[in-house]
Amino acid sequence: MARYTPGVMPTNPADWPEYFRVEHAKIAQAMETPSERFTWETLYAPPNKYGEGTTVKADGTTWNPGSGAGTYQYRGGAWRFLG
Repeated sequence: MARYTPGVMPTNPADWPEYFRVEHAKIAQAMETPSERFTWETLYAPPNKYGEGTTVKADGTTWNPGSGAGTYQYRGGAWRFLG
């Protein structure tokens, strides 16, 4: 997914409908545009919400899901080290 950067919201309420129409179109375009890369932010604690298939990057010290720093996926009720 491509990055979405919101525009500046107009101060005049009469301009809001057009602003929201444009912003929704930009969000839809960003969601449909493939990205050439994906970067995970390093987590220092487990995510608040996760489920089957959640993939994260752990720092390995403050939060070590089992094999030190690296990428993990939550599968079968446990964090699995991917590398």
